[in-house]
Amino acid sequence: MGTAGVAGAGFGRVRVVLWLLAGVLAIRQAAAVLRLPPGERLTDLETWVGDNGVLHVAGSLYETGKFTGTPFAGLVLRPLARSAEQSLGIAWTFGTLLLVVALGLVAARALPGRVSRRTGLLAAPVAISLLMLSLPVRNSFHLGQTSIIPVLLVLVGCFVVRGQRAPGVLIGVGAALQPAMLLFAPLLWLTGRKNAAVSTAGTFVLGTALAWAALPNDSWAYWVHHVAGAGLGDSPDSLANQSLHGALLRLGLTGPLEVVLFVLLAVAVVPLGLRRAVRYARDGQLLLAVALTGCVAVAVSPAAWQHQLLWLLLAVVGRVGTRARDRMVWPVLVVLTMTLPGKMLLPSMALLAPIRENVTLIAALAAACGVPFLLRTSPYFDKPVPTEYARPVPARWNRVPLAPFWRRLVSRPNLLLELLVIRVGYAVYSQIRLVATGGRAAAEEHGRQIHGIEKALGIDIERWANHAVVEMKWAESFFNFYYTSFHFAVPLTILGVLYVRRPADYRWARSSLGFATVLALIGFWFYPLAPPRLMPGLGFIDTVHGPQDLANPDYGAMTAVTNQYAAMPSLHFGWSLWCGVVVVVLAPKLWMKLLGLLHPLFTVCAIIATANHWVLDAVGGAAVVGAGFALTYVLAGPRKLMPEAGEKQDPFPLGKGAALGLDGAVGGARQEAPDGDSGERRDGDKDRYGDSGERRDEGLNEGPDAPAGTERKKPVFTESEHG
Repeated sequence: MGTAGVAGAGFGRVRVVLWLLAGVLAIRQAAAVLRLPPGERLTDLETWVGDNGVLHVAGSLYETGKFTGTPFAGLVLRPLARSAEQSLGIAWTFGTLLLVVALGLVAARALPGRVSRRTGLLAAPVAISLLMLSLPVRNSFHLGQTSIIPVLLVLVGCFVVRGQRAPGVLIGVGAALQPAMLLFAPLLWLTGRKNAAVSTAGTFVLGTALAWAALPNDSWAYWVHHVAGAGLGDSPDSLANQSLHGALLRLGLTGPLEVVLFVLLAVAVVPLGLRRAVRYARDGQLLLAVALTGCVAVAVSPAAWQHQLLWLLLAVVGRVGTRARDRMVWPVLVVLTMTLPGKMLLPSMALLAPIRENVTLIAALAAACGVPFLLRTSPYFDKPVPTEYARPVPARWNRVPLAPFWRRLVSRPNLLLELLVIRVGYAVYSQIRLVATGGRAAAEEHGRQIHGIEKALGIDIERWANHAVVEMKWAESFFNFYYTSFHFAVPLTILGVLYVRRPADYRWARSSLGFATVLALIGFWFYPLAPPRLMPGLGFIDTVHGPQDLANPDYGAMTAVTNQYAAMPSLHFGWSLWCGVVVVVLAPKLWMKLLGLLHPLFTVCAIIATANHWVLDAVGGAAVVGAGFALTYVLAGPRKLMPEAGEKQDPFPLGKGAALGLDGAVGGARQEAPDGDSGERRDGDKDRYGDSGERRDEGLNEGPDAPAGTERKKPVFTESEHG
């Protein structure tokens, strides 16, 4: 089989895997709903189709305060009540599933014309998978919402149905269901589809008038009394309402002042967002234009519940950044925002609460009004500035590295993307650690096992160390402070220094730490272990948390925020040992190496003296750290990198010539040219050159023998990463 045949076969396998993934996610979503008891699924749907739902009782749709749709929605969805009630909601669940699949297929078809055939074929399963994972779709499945229907109507009208009037009719029906969709009428008008815009507006007026005729009291309540739905719902200020109106209410603004501010902000957002949408539509990126218009609609809607935010997910098609290393920031940010709650994206700090509570709204506003999406006419749209990769040193074994695509950057990775990865990774780690409790009985049994093994080995020093420290108050205060203060600060500081000074080694160190943490989670899950301080009858003193009531199975409120039995392996010691290894390997001075060893030494003393860990927990921590470094070696190859051809090796690889962390390797590898050209020096490029014209060090390995002003060589290896 030729090269083309092999590549085609590989592409076919990837496509099959992606479709299987989409199918598994779809089945999982449907099963998650159907296995719930009838009273716990489709709960939002029950408010209008149940025995006491608003569509079954006499009087106003809005009498109960539960129904938040338009009168037209109540009118046209009434016939669907039977499908929602029969077969315990099975018909409704699978109907929603088909709507999501159709939405993904239409979105994949609407990609700009420049995409390759392979991208077009892979886009559909990827789009469906992302939709299945998104919070709006998950809420629609669980609650029985109908918000997917207006989004699908707009997309079908824009990309599937031909002609002028028929698309406008579909979009107009969507606007009658969600009035903010009427913003698509000016988008159609300004992009030359005036008949479709008129048809959209006419269909909206006709549908609304029909609802007025059939439900005059409800129409008056919705459009006049509740001001187009602004006052509907139990809690308009809840986190689910991700609109400007909801955000202002969460900030404590009410009454006329809030209404005035909401109107002023809407007047500012609408023209700015529509102007950008028209620009991208004229550029040939109609899907992006439609997504931006939807983001504007989300912001200015009186109530934009979370399940109506699919427009932001569609904005993932926009390309941002002229450099390949920055191209993934926007897609990752959108996907994380649409799949994870705000508390996992940002720390639980009071200062960040306004951002954390409105993260989806902020992302929608950024997409609509601020994110600099590239035009198709930009030279970087298809070919961003390539990323420089270092050439790895050959390993001792032929099969290493097992992941040859895992290449090390010469320049620094994107900072925002790194912060997102670290934050989300830690949030996931915290959630898994919290749920991996295993039960008190099993944890105490494992504690007795560990204690017995240590007694047999003669290393059961925990009780002696604990009571000895309690007798010395200065030692108790020191170890308590060290245990609670340096666990996160030191690893984050080391990662920060490596990111700035030695970016090639930053990824090696960060990957090793990540692998060690994942392996530790496996230990927490399968071997819950009670620490010495929670072992009844052994006489340990909890110096950090104070006396514990061992008769209380929850040990107070602390159980709600941390897993009491995540002791084996000890990540307190494991992370500190990682710090020590990284400092010893990379520090240029002997005194720095010795100082780096003090942190794991003090940490192991602290975890034992405070009765928070057994000695064998520290051994387990050392084991997962060693396995983390080993996995990084096996997958990515040795830490050291290949020097350039003809370049003199640095005799002091950890000294002056190793600011990039390349140990004399790739010493002359130049950082990316910011303008995408050959990378030659420009007069204004002060990031690399001083005013005198000489090359600044700034972490670039010049080598000890390199004369001042030596011209740098071309990159060792570059590859463009298409967005």
